[in-house]
Amino acid sequence: FVCSLDVLGSAFQLVGGKMAGKIFHDGSVLNNPVAGLMIGVLVTVLVQSSSTSTSIVVSLVSSSLLTVKAAIPIIMGANIGTSVTNTIVALMQAGDRNEFRRAFAGATVHDFFNWLSVLVLLPMEVITGYLYHLTDAIVKTFNIKSGENAPDLLKVITNPFTKLIVQLDKKVINEIATGNEAAQNKSLIKTWCKTLKYVVSIRKLFKGNRWRSVTALVPTGKHVFVDVNLSDLSIGLILLALSLLVLCTCLILIVKVLNSMLKGQIAAVIKKTLNTDFPFPFAWLTGYLAILVGAGITFLVQSSSVFTSAITPLVGIGVISLERAYPLTLGSNIGTTTTAILAALASPGSTLEDSLQIALCHFFFNLSGVLLWYPVPVTRLPIRFARGLGNITATYRWFAVFYLIICFFLAPGTVLGLSLAGWTVLVGVGGPILFLLLVILVICVLQARCPQVLPDTLKTWDFLPLWMRSLKPWDGLVSLLTCSCCRSTKPICIIYCKFFHVYSNFIKKFFFSNHCHPFIFA
Repeated sequence: FVCSLDVLGSAFQLVGGKMAGKIFHDGSVLNNPVAGLMIGVLVTVLVQSSSTSTSIVVSLVSSSLLTVKAAIPIIMGANIGTSVTNTIVALMQAGDRNEFRRAFAGATVHDFFNWLSVLVLLPMEVITGYLYHLTDAIVKTFNIKSGENAPDLLKVITNPFTKLIVQLDKKVINEIATGNEAAQNKSLIKTWCKTLKYVVSIRKLFKGNRWRSVTALVPTGKHVFVDVNLSDLSIGLILLALSLLVLCTCLILIVKVLNSMLKGQIAAVIKKTLNTDFPFPFAWLTGYLAILVGAGITFLVQSSSVFTSAITPLVGIGVISLERAYPLTLGSNIGTTTTAILAALASPGSTLEDSLQIALCHFFFNLSGVLLWYPVPVTRLPIRFARGLGNITATYRWFAVFYLIICFFLAPGTVLGLSLAGWTVLVGVGGPILFLLLVILVICVLQARCPQVLPDTLKTWDFLPLWMRSLKPWDGLVSLLTCSCCRSTKPICIIYCKFFHVYSNFIKKFFFSNHCHPFIFA
């Protein structure tokens, strides 16, 4: 499962890595905080790694192509983009409504935390620059020397397998971002991996033997695609399909094994251990301990995506409650920033200060988000929003895919396009939409808490047409479209439906005796 996540990240980098580098290369766009935020989201979704997009930002700042102030919104966007992985993982549990309700809520609590934090902290940063000034003061106060790279414990386990499949030269993306035109024609696939010096004997007439060193490039290890005559895009699409297939299979088997093991008394003991609070009056400490646990484990595996993707199926089968998964996720957000800080300490002396300041901005942004949305129980809005979205997607499972596409692709892309057109267009189009959403949110809160203050018309949404207040009419439309696709005579539809029919029957036959179909979405 973890190896497939690693290969999935490589596939996304092959498909969208060069595009990400080109996006970062346009410095005038990056100075717009809204555009920078959306670029951070889109680029991190494209390369499936917040550490990769963050390292590109550090390279741009070190090369004086981007200021630290302009880099802060991009770091915030990278924080949002990295949560797409566990949301994709949650889709794999759509076969069971109750599991899907819990799993999707457990995955999207991370999304809501990041989006809500950005909605509050980005305007605050633009107005006051508190992250910039705070981290600048810290960097200048301490005389910090270069240290060592962050620990790479998980890679030690996965690299022997994943390096046999594909090896990437991620420096190419950085070179494109920093304006190296020659890098445009370079492939991300590694063919020559190491430089070695050989000492050879050269006999010259009348001068005897002389030893000279000769430098040569030699391959340090083979992988499947080292000599394949395919483009980066083609290899990326192949790896994307294969890694998603392995990811789905592994996740289905993980859930099956967990369901088999965690039954009866064992399940009761584990659930009680994980979800029980400390005795009174120390019950409030339980969540903070969970934050520390999430931060520590993420620090060890060096990937928040791996950790949150691993606990998503546990939330789905009910082993971990949503209330316990939330602080674990917050800790994971903090843990992934500490590895960036350690990596920044290994930067050269000339770029150490800027690298460390950006890493600290990432850390204090997540810490500020925790302080906003966790200490006071009434402010834990991500839990409420995620549970509500989980209930919706359990009823209308197609909405999960719709949410994923809108939240991580269409919405950021649209806002980026509007911001490129200028502040006038962005405010003119986005202002009324935000105002309308705010009014709807206020009315919903008043309907739930104190309906007596509202006029009779607004106590319910019945005055609106059914298609504006319910997903039921849209559910019929989606069902009609999917059924027409299954009955279509187009070759692509036939191949698609036949593939998933054969794949799901294989899984059901060998692993799911007497079990329901795992890929029923609607």
